[in-house]
Amino acid sequence: MHPEILSLSLFMLGTSCSPGPNNIVASYSGFNFGIVKTFPHMLGVIFGFTTVVCLLNFGLINVFKLYPIIQELLKIFGSIFLIYLAYKIAFSKNVKEKNKENPVKFIETFFFQFLNPKGVIVAVIIVSTYVESGVNFINYSFWVIIVSFSCALISITFWTLVGKFFRRFATNEKFIKVFNYVMSSLLIACIATFYL
Repeated sequence: MHPEILSLSLFMLGTSCSPGPNNIVASYSGFNFGIVKTFPHMLGVIFGFTTVVCLLNFGLINVFKLYPIIQELLKIFGSIFLIYLAYKIAFSKNVKEKNKENPVKFIETFFFQFLNPKGVIVAVIIVSTYVESGVNFINYSFWVIIVSFSCALISITFWTLVGKFFRRFATNEKFIKVFNYVMSSLLIACIATFYL
């Protein structure tokens, strides 16, 4: 057991459940397409973020320390992708017109985790704070990866359910458009927080 398992769990739960690109898109998808059609996005986030943590844990963090410009480039490319996604959300058509096809796919979401500024920053913090080299490396790594996976699962499920909950209030096209505009605006606000 990791000696700081409570601290690690609280940190991960707080950061993973706070509003961010993955969670906002999950709410949008849950609202517009339902839980089942949001599964690809959910799985992409869970396995993508866990993969980022694993890669950082087993060596990539040293590359970031040597070349901090890589992190800055990831932030820029991630922000560009989020602007594109915000545009798609804001101007998405009625679900009926699109035959209920969710534009958010597993593979896109999985690879976005490598560009997601919030996710990469959180992964760097937990690996550098809660994993130490030496005798306990494997043990600490195991717990960091398990907690990361669990918190990603909890947060993405929660935000998908939030979107699904709001769907019951969608009695007209205007409400749906407003909801999509709000989700799009929150994505843009996320980008602003990366540079403050």
